Amino acid sequence: MAATSRTSSAAPVEAQARPGLRERKKLKTRMAIRSATYRLIAEQGYDATTIEQIAEAAEVSPSTVFRYFATKEDIVLTDEYDPAMAGEMRNRPADEPPLESLRFIMTKALTAFLATEEEELRRRTRLMVEVPAVRARISETVSDTAKVLAQVLADRSGRSADDLEVRVFVAAVLGALREATLYWGEHDQEGDLIAMINRAMDTLEGGLTL
Repeated sequence: MAATSRTSSAAPVEAQARPGLRERKKLKTRMAIRSATYRLIAEQGYDATTIEQIAEAAEVSPSTVFRYFATKEDIVLTDEYDPAMAGEMRNRPADEPPLESLRFIMTKALTAFLATEEEELRRRTRLMVEVPAVRARISETVSDTAKVLAQVLADRSGRSADDLEVRVFVAAVLGALREATLYWGEHDQEGDLIAMINRAMDTLEGGLTL
């Protein structure tokens, strides 16, 4: 894929995106909560793991857990990639087709995730497949990502983020990403997940041929 295009305004944007001390502390707390959750689930199962146990393992209060994550399912499903993906999207060439831009940033983010947090991704995907409550919560957590990406696409196209076509397009792309990930999980996480994501994007681009 083509290298990321950066404009003269990219440096200030990146500088603004660098988290300050407060944001770094928040991120550290979120990561501690998530790490404790996965550890406890691995030891005793999803249903047996409580918010109180997670808080104790992460050395925070239960109210702090709820301040960062509305539900236990959200701890499993949310990550820190939305701001980075939005920044990457803004730096793509202005005349690049939106689907190609989203394909690029999603595969780039997933490649980075696999390189540094592959086991977490595998645990998350197993829970998406095996735990009905986690699977049911996916649409709610994806809606936050959809809003972020819709705003970037709206800014690029001159449309409103609430434009029907923008919403349908983003929902279709994220839906394809979700289904490819679930397919990978349902098939014992065998095969190349990045290749499956690209197959899903190809299907959106070319339609379903029978």
